Amino acid sequence: MTLRIAHVNVTKGYRGGERQTELLIRGLAGRIEQVLVARRGEPLAERVQGLPVELRLVAGHPLGVAAALGGVDLVHVHEGRSVYAAYLRRLFGGAPYVVTRRVDNPIRRHRLAYRAYRGAARIVAVARQVADVVRDFDPGLEVDVIYSSSSGFRVDRERAAAIRRAFGAEILVGNVAALDNGQKAQEHIIAVARRMQSTHPHVHFVLVGDGRDEAMLKAAAMDVDNLSFTGFVDNVGDYLAAFDIFILPSRREGIGSILLDAMERRLPIIATRVGGVPEIVIDGVNGLLIEPDRPDQLHDAIVRLAASAELRRRLGEQGPRIAAGFTSDVMCSKYLALYRTIAAAGARADTMRRTES
Repeated sequence: MTLRIAHVNVTKGYRGGERQTELLIRGLAGRIEQVLVARRGEPLAERVQGLPVELRLVAGHPLGVAAALGGVDLVHVHEGRSVYAAYLRRLFGGAPYVVTRRVDNPIRRHRLAYRAYRGAARIVAVARQVADVVRDFDPGLEVDVIYSSSSGFRVDRERAAAIRRAFGAEILVGNVAALDNGQKAQEHIIAVARRMQSTHPHVHFVLVGDGRDEAMLKAAAMDVDNLSFTGFVDNVGDYLAAFDIFILPSRREGIGSILLDAMERRLPIIATRVGGVPEIVIDGVNGLLIEPDRPDQLHDAIVRLAASAELRRRLGEQGPRIAAGFTSDVMCSKYLALYRTIAAAGARADTMRRTES
């Protein structure tokens, strides 16, 4: 029997969770039948055009999402709000559902949340620390860990070289993230760049991405000459290939899957000790870990790496070895095995009910 899975992701915009949803759909194309329930007019729906996936576009309200979940064997919820839609549909005879928890912030404690999470066939977390957050919410929940994957970004060496020439700096320090200062803390990158523009004029900072705080962050960096914003780009791999150091000073992360992409490009990493980040960035092995909201530590770590090509090389060369365990193929195989386990359990339960009747 061919499984028919409905992926649900109605988040606005396109960030790490949406990229992981897309990677899973692409990786499973041709192996199972897939439906994507997505918000109308958002990038995720546009990016799967042409793939063998049925698109069901909705406005994003849980009732509308629930109504779109018919005719499938299993529902896979990729973001928090739609858990309630899947639960509602299940109450009225709909398919069982899997929930992937991608963020490390606490789950709001209310009766419906407990019912919705307890009603899931399985709960998956993208890192052990995220699984701990779910268990803190409800110790009775069983949580599987399936790590997010690298994106497999392609690199055009000529374009990467052109990026380096365009910035004209000896050392490029890069950050790829949504411009969401509350989570990603780009204000600290700006503060460090301002401090280093006179002391380390050979270092240039590049912020790749867009987001709700773009105008605020650009205004804050008006007097900073050694920092550039690129906006959203499709050729992320070219920028990673152009960088010398990758930084992610986030206040919170599920796992920070962009770090895996940086590792594949042999970049030494500076990242905060939050969420699942320490599960993939090992201090002193493939990067340096700092505490969140410590721009002084961020500054010192960048200065340390900028001063030592040997340290950059030593940390960077470990990246591909670690990232090899976090590819899209690995992630997709684990989810497919999970889907089949749930389907088999459901088939056994149906057989038992028929036998008893």
